[in-house]
Amino acid sequence: MIAGELGLEREWATVRQVHRTDVRRAEGPGDAGEGDALFTTVRALPLVVFTADCAGVVIEAAGAVGVAHGGWRGTAAGVAAELVAAMEAAGHSPQRAAVGPTIGPCCYEVGQEVVRLFPGFVTETTWGAPSVDLVSALRDQLVGIEVVVSGGCTRCDLGYFSHRRNQTGHRMAAIGWLP
Repeated sequence: MIAGELGLEREWATVRQVHRTDVRRAEGPGDAGEGDALFTTVRALPLVVFTADCAGVVIEAAGAVGVAHGGWRGTAAGVAAELVAAMEAAGHSPQRAAVGPTIGPCCYEVGQEVVRLFPGFVTETTWGAPSVDLVSALRDQLVGIEVVVSGGCTRCDLGYFSHRRNQTGHRMAAIGWLP
């Protein structure tokens, strides 16, 4: 199990993901409630959100760490910016962020209802259908923070779980913790 290999506790904090911008503060392991982001100041408390084509985002600050689930609904509504704001309100200024694998604009076919929510981030798939660039939209919410992007597309790169590629129920995890 990954927790043992990383020297982490077996009990992690998570949220019931609802594709919005609700941010929860985790004080201990278990379910922190409905939301798509959570943060903690508790050392050695692992936080996790799960993704299959959406982006997992980990944000680090001195004395705090946060994770967010960046699907199109949450990203359009500003989930990463809300997590940054919650961490700042708790007295922790984010310094670094990492954006994990997500479906790339090469493969992320969306309808006009989604296109309208992403001005400046609209592009096309490799087959010419409307698409949005979720990673760029998330980076735009992380202004002034060093951002590392894993790269890769969950749909066309076979090393990732992808709901759009094969309707899998398997998920990837974005994990953050304070050592």
